[in-house]
Amino acid sequence: MKKVLTIAGSDSGGGAGIQADLKTFASLGVYGMSAITSITAQNTVGVQGIYDLPPEFVALQIDSVVRDIGVDAAKTGMLSSSAIIEIVASKIREYKMPNLVIDPVMYAKSGDLLLKPDARDTLINKLLPLSTLITPNIPEAEFISGMKIKDIEDMKMAGEKIKKKIGADVLIKGGHLIEGARGQPPPSPFDKGDGQGTRVLDILYTDGEFFIFESERIETKNTHGTGCTYSAAIASELAKGYTLHDAVKRAKDFITSAIKNSIEIGKGRGPTNPIAELYRDAEKYRILKEMEMAIERLKEAKIGILIPEVQSNMAYALHDAKGFEDVMAFPGRIIKYGNNIITVSRPECGASRHIASIVLTAIKFDNTKRAVMNIKYSPEIINACRSLNLKIAYFNRKDEPEKSKKREGSSLEWGTEKVTRESGFVPDIIYDLGDIGKEPMVRVIAENPEELCKTIIEVKKTVNLYSEMSDCEA
Repeated sequence: MKKVLTIAGSDSGGGAGIQADLKTFASLGVYGMSAITSITAQNTVGVQGIYDLPPEFVALQIDSVVRDIGVDAAKTGMLSSSAIIEIVASKIREYKMPNLVIDPVMYAKSGDLLLKPDARDTLINKLLPLSTLITPNIPEAEFISGMKIKDIEDMKMAGEKIKKKIGADVLIKGGHLIEGARGQPPPSPFDKGDGQGTRVLDILYTDGEFFIFESERIETKNTHGTGCTYSAAIASELAKGYTLHDAVKRAKDFITSAIKNSIEIGKGRGPTNPIAELYRDAEKYRILKEMEMAIERLKEAKIGILIPEVQSNMAYALHDAKGFEDVMAFPGRIIKYGNNIITVSRPECGASRHIASIVLTAIKFDNTKRAVMNIKYSPEIINACRSLNLKIAYFNRKDEPEKSKKREGSSLEWGTEKVTRESGFVPDIIYDLGDIGKEPMVRVIAENPEELCKTIIEVKKTVNLYSEMSDCEA
């Protein structure tokens, strides 16, 4: 396993500093180590206090790590004093640390000063020249380059100036231009004109070339720890052997996901979520196992009688599902085989837009209703549902607006939303009687696959019971 060292401050709020770095290292599969430079008392609204550790003790932490464990890459964050910067620089030279990424932290996201004014020259002259890459944001790049940055061309010019000044490659992060944190920016040159608003753009200057990395703009105030996480991700990818360009590209994707899945806590700016993908992968695995257990129960129950002509499918959404890629279903559907059912593949995310549209609509109204399966329509099945005291709703496809009909896959979204708004809750059963080219259908909605199974098996038993009673009467 590759080993990465962070030399940075501690954030008591857990969103930035070494806390963010170590989460990032773990998420990206490298072994994380730390040398703490300062202890801060901070939260989502600001920094209430800073206590710098003695420089000698910062050095001792670095010695302990490097002499025993070794370092494949390192990154620095908050280095608040000249004395700390000088001792860190001496240790980096002593151990010839490879793949050094420096995040020239000057301010907290709240605006609080994290680098003493008299330490800025020490940072620029003693530490930055030792780096593989530095990752300044716009205000930091302005200070280091000595120029104002208003647009892409300014970012490029600043990159050249910094490279010439310190000798290291430069990644200038453009988020401040997008956020307008330094006043209202000019019309953004990053706007794609695609209805998605502006884009976030970073520029890497290396080997005399500029490389642009773009990502979607995510509307959130919860960006605390962005710079720490980004630089930690770059160091991790460099440790794993990726080129600088590829390391930045992978880290850009990683930080975009961390911001997209940021955490709403505290009264101010919440943190990014560098372990979101770990949680997501774990949840995907759990959902897959739940769905596989559910489908085995349905196979044992021989529910072929409930499968429609167009076949069936089951969907289960991740807890924070936002799109089709966040909903797991069976590729190739659930197929009737006599009284039995068969599946051709294990569940996958994004496997069915149609069935996913139902559950994505349902969770807008009730985020506990994350599982759905379509079954055959018949009056007997609806009567069975009524006898089980299930909450039932009906929509008429002929009432669907033409605009909705023209959008592929929007009919089920429209029907689910219509009956939910009319009912005031998400029904257990939603059915329709079809239309031209559309088979009548019943959708069973539940909190999870286990509850879905229970309902469907009970419906099947009740339908069978009615059928036996009819045979006896005949």
